[in-house]
Amino acid sequence: MSHYGHPDEFLDKVGQELGVSGWVTIDQAQIDAFAEVTNDHQWLHVDPERAANEMPTGTTIAHGFLVLSLIPGLSYPFFAVDNLAHTINYGLNKVRFTAMVPVNSRVRLRQSLASAEKRPDGSVHLVLDSVIELESSERPAAIAQTVRLLYPEPIGAST
Repeated sequence: MSHYGHPDEFLDKVGQELGVSGWVTIDQAQIDAFAEVTNDHQWLHVDPERAANEMPTGTTIAHGFLVLSLIPGLSYPFFAVDNLAHTINYGLNKVRFTAMVPVNSRVRLRQSLASAEKRPDGSVHLVLDSVIELESSERPAAIAQTVRLLYPEPIGAST
C-alpha cells in the first residue's frame, strides 16, 4: 500500500501504477446474488444447464456490471491518504467489457493514474485507468476509466 500525506501528492503521480489487487473468484452464488439485486436474470448468467449447452464457455458468465462493480473494493488497499476528509466516486469516462468471465474465473484489478487535477474547491480530481484482468486470458475482462474526487481536510481541522 502506498501512503500519501495529502491528496495534492497525486498531482505528481500521473502515469504511475497505483496497485494490483489479489485474485478473486467469481462464483455462481455471487452471480445469482447480483442477478437478484439488479433484477437481471438473463439465462446466460443464472441457468447453468442452458449455458452448458448454448454458451461458448460451456458455463454461465458473470454480468459485466458485476465485474465492473468490483473496482472500488479491489482498489481500496492501493493507497492511504492523510489529511483526507472524504472521497467521492465521481463516475466513469469509458467502459468496455472485453472478455466473457465464466463462472469460477479469477479476476484482479490493475490500476494506474491517468490524470490528476486540482479543482477550484480544493479537491483533487483523479482519473484512473482500471483494468480487470482475467486469469489465463490475454484479454482483460473489462477496462474502465474511473473518476474519484479527493477532498482534503480543511486547514486546522483535527482528525
